[in-house]
Amino acid sequence: MTLAVELVETPSEQPEPRSEQPESRWMPVCDPAALVPGRGVAALLPDGGQVALFVDRAGRPYAIGNRDPFTGAYVLSRGLTGTADGRPFVASPLLKQRFDLETGACLDNPAVSVPVYRVREVEGQG
Repeated sequence: MTLAVELVETPSEQPEPRSEQPESRWMPVCDPAALVPGRGVAALLPDGGQVALFVDRAGRPYAIGNRDPFTGAYVLSRGLTGTADGRPFVASPLLKQRFDLETGACLDNPAVSVPVYRVREVEGQG
């Protein structure tokens, strides 16, 4: 099995998975075994952007944009993970702003967010 991300960003206002649509494009990114709770992995997207992948202790995967909107650096995959009020987040390793892994919203500045991508397991290798 391989984890794949959908190449269409999920709007931050709609964190729940959408039904499968024909125009959806999925890109294999890594073996699920490459993800360890508390640590992220970065993957390069076809458009040159990056996605940061995480898994929680229950094994649920998350994918957000890897670019820290406060600094412009592609470092969110190197951030520390945790929970706040039951919500999983990653804290940027640079300025420590926390981003909700389900919605992409910045917990420290509601006016800022990062893209969120749907993740699923697919057959094959990445």
